[in-house]
Parts: sequence; C-alpha cells; structure tokens
Amino acid sequence: MPAAFSEHVNFPKHHQIHTAQDYAMGQVFALSRSTLFLTDDFLRGIKIIKNMNAIDICNVVDVLDPDQSSRRPEMTKIRAIVSDVSFISSSTIGALRKHLDRFQDNRPPFFCLLHDSNARSRAQAQALGAFQTLPASRAAQLLPTALSMVGVAIAHQPDSISIDRKVALANAALIRLFHIAGAGGGVTLQALATAGELVETALSSSNIRGWLDVVWQFDNATHQHCLLVAGLVTAFGRQLGMSRADCQLLTHAALLHDVGKSRIPIAILNKPGKLDTIETAIMHEHPTLGHAMLMGQGFSEDILTVVRSHHEYLDGSGYPDGLTGTDIPDLVRLVTICDIFGALIERRSYKEPMSGVKAYAILESMTGKLDMDLVHAFRPLAELAS
Repeated sequence: MPAAFSEHVNFPKHHQIHTAQDYAMGQVFALSRSTLFLTDDFLRGIKIIKNMNAIDICNVVDVLDPDQSSRRPEMTKIRAIVSDVSFISSSTIGALRKHLDRFQDNRPPFFCLLHDSNARSRAQAQALGAFQTLPASRAAQLLPTALSMVGVAIAHQPDSISIDRKVALANAALIRLFHIAGAGGGVTLQALATAGELVETALSSSNIRGWLDVVWQFDNATHQHCLLVAGLVTAFGRQLGMSRADCQLLTHAALLHDVGKSRIPIAILNKPGKLDTIETAIMHEHPTLGHAMLMGQGFSEDILTVVRSHHEYLDGSGYPDGLTGTDIPDLVRLVTICDIFGALIERRSYKEPMSGVKAYAILESMTGKLDMDLVHAFRPLAELAS
C-alpha cells in the first residue's frame, strides 16, 4: 500500500471503520454485519450492496487483492457468505475457494451470485458448495429474502439509511479512487461514476449542512477536502438550476480535482503548518500530475480542464499555466470558488475552522481573481454552511 494510504483514515467512530487497511478489507455500510461478501470487482460489489434495501454493516472482501489474503474476518460471527465473483478464470475461482476454505467444516450457508447463468457456471457454483445460486442481475430483489431465510437480519427501509452512512459510502468510494491512483493504476470512468452517484444520493436526502457535519468527522485532509468540494459543487449546481447531467459532471470533476495529490509526499500533504518554498513548489505540481494521470483514460475535456486549472485566477496570478479571463471556463470558475471555500471551512487538528460567513467574505474580497457573479450566487450556500 502506498505511503499516502498507510495513515489512519478515520470514519466516524460508530461506523467501526478505522484505518486504510480496514477499507482495503472492504467494510462498507449495507446488509448485516454477520454477512461476508466476496467479490472480484470491489466497485461492482458496492453497487450491488447499495441497491439492496439494507442498512447495517457487511464485511466485503476483494478476493483478488493480495493485501487481503492474510486478513481474517471474525469467522464465528459470520452467518452467511455471498459470492459476487465472476467465474472467468481458474485463478479467480481459486482465489474464491481460498477464502471459502478458511471456514473448513464450519462454513455458513454460501449464496452464489451468477453473472453468467450457463451450465458451466452453475456446475462451478455447485462444486464450490453453494447453498443457493441467484442471478447477479436480480441480487437486490432476491438476496435479502434468501439471507433472511438463514437468519440474517435485513432492514427494508432504504429511506432510513442515515446521512452519515451515505457519506461514509461516498468516502469509501473516494478512497478507492485515490488508492488506485496512488498505486499507479488508472482511475476508471466506472469508479468515478460510482463515487459521484454516492455523493448525489447522500445530498438528495440532506442539505449541505448535514453533508458538511458528517464530512468534517473524517480526518484525512485530502479526502475530507475532496468530499467537501464535491458536496458544495453538487449543491451549487442544483441551486443554479443546472441540468442533472451538468450537475453530475460537476460532481465528477470535484471528486477528481485533487487526484494529483495522491502522488505528493504524505509529509507535505499533512504538514501541520505553512509549507516552505520547496514544499510549496512540490504541492503546486498536483494539478499537472492529476491531469497527466487522467489523460488518455476516457475522461471528458471538461473534467481534465478542472483538474489542471482549478487553481487559476482571472487576473493570471494562479497556477500552473497563469491563465486569464476567458481562458478559464465557467465550470472551472465554479469549482474554484467551492475549492477555496471548502479549504477555508475545513477542520484540522492544528487550526480552527473558519465560519461560512467569514469564508464567504474572503471570496468577496477576491475581486479580479474570481467570477463575482458566481460568488454572489454562492452566498445562500455559504450561509447554509455557517
């Protein structure tokens, strides 16, 4: 695991997720805490679980992640196992079997989601000892009932899922994005869409203040900031009456705007104080690093521009390209306002957060640097954040 993710990633304490390694184990919020969910595609697994009408905690394990091969869930508490593994290769099947074999003769009921319902897949599931096979495409409809038959409690009130759990899901997806990027992997459109959908889902059931109250509980500076900005731009886009497609684009751009920080040394990212000249120069590389990381990966030009240019100012005093005036698109201008505001109201162990009113006053003082029409339109949102 890269250094940037070896630190503690603090979820709210009652969520029972404490470190980046815990995240690597894949604990997310859904199903029952007595269910072990085995998958070979973490993002697909999150989507399946999120679509189920359930609210408790589930142990989710990526069977292809070597970091998880030595980690053991609390076997005695597991009452059911669900496999979301595609039977595409012998190595994938072998990885699944390795996790199943840990239970030896005390394996609980094993439910197998089939992504291909052909005879070969059904035979493979039977050979693995599946208690029941279910089509993966109908997991959300069929799995809760199947699990309840073996004593796994499932809650059926999706609207009762609290905002803090919804934000925690969004945070988990964001960590996954940065983990992949920091490890040198390519950030995929699917991963971004999953994270963006989770942000939108959380904000659809709460106002921006509720979002901020939960996000402020996360201690990782970069993750907290990206979630703050994503929430702010999503709410701002809705307030401006933007289309759902444009709001989604804004959310995606905000989630990725600081992805280049996954390549910045952790000592600089988390320094509790002002950066020196050399450290500042290194930090200022994150827009170009992020832009280079996403190039050629299928991301829209709008997203790429936000990632590269969110620190540009209208008067040319920004970085990395010193853009001026009309060279800075409206989408970038909007994200920049939310980025600055988010940075001002963030909570850190070494500094007190600034109130929304004071932070907004600073935005208003930046005449010539920021788009003042957008700043004035942002005021109602800033007041809600106070």
